[in-house]
Amino acid sequence: MPGINEGRVAIVTGAGRGIGRGHAVELARQGAKVVVNDVGTSIDGQGTSAGPASEVVEAIRAAGGEAVVNGDDVSDFDGAGRLIGAALATFGRLDILVNNAGILRDRMLVNMSIDEWDAVIKVHLRGTFSTIRWAAGYWRERAKSGEPNDARIINTTSATGLFGNVGQVNYGAAKGGIAALTIIASDELARYGVTVNAINPGAHTRMTEQAKPGSYAEPKPGEFNVSNPDNIAPLVTWLASPEAAHITGRVFTVRGGQIRVIEGWHAGPSVDKKDRWDPAELGPIVHDLVLRATPNADLWGEIPETSG
Repeated sequence: MPGINEGRVAIVTGAGRGIGRGHAVELARQGAKVVVNDVGTSIDGQGTSAGPASEVVEAIRAAGGEAVVNGDDVSDFDGAGRLIGAALATFGRLDILVNNAGILRDRMLVNMSIDEWDAVIKVHLRGTFSTIRWAAGYWRERAKSGEPNDARIINTTSATGLFGNVGQVNYGAAKGGIAALTIIASDELARYGVTVNAINPGAHTRMTEQAKPGSYAEPKPGEFNVSNPDNIAPLVTWLASPEAAHITGRVFTVRGGQIRVIEGWHAGPSVDKKDRWDPAELGPIVHDLVLRATPNADLWGEIPETSG
């Protein structure tokens, strides 16, 4: 039986290890031809190696799929352009873009250097923008020439970007930006036949191990491993398929077998004086508004319970 992405062409960034590797392998298993993009850096973005991406490509080919290695740096705008060009040159088209590449340089705000800030923003936020920008240009030109698109972009945000986490202001700002980018891009690209969604994955990877060392516990024999990074791929693969043409502008949390739709910022309690406020009178007004508002979600996206 053909896979749900049979004959489609996909790019997966950061696909040499962890969650990205799972995406690439599952997309190929479901019939997609995959460009496996990874520069092979350390978790903080140091060094390069073609090894991880090559190993993924070999695994895909061994299973009967089609895949090629790409080592372009998506945080470099021209490099992102070369990545999109590589898919077109190799497979003749592009249908799916999965933005997964990222690094960590965690530090408390008062100790963070500008280089630590810039490096994380560059890879996550600029890298996601850059690949989308080049891919969107390709799909726009196709649409303008009368060729239909059934294209997909799936971005990667995080709980830190959606809900906040101490010690990750750079990472959280980048991932929060990606969530906003996802929503806006979905509105702008719908006219060209492109959907744009994002995932907030929960899994044990190199990045989560660095953020929370020792927090992972191996499951018991025969027990479902909810932290396996491969668990994220089924939702991404479905969102990449023709079946998901009606889903766009959404952010999903996925961990183990659980999928949740994230509900974004929305207006809460309000008051309107119908005139200019005097700052001196705002104390009880703002306190009352905040008291009536829903508390911010915790790192798991849950609303804390309040007492009366």
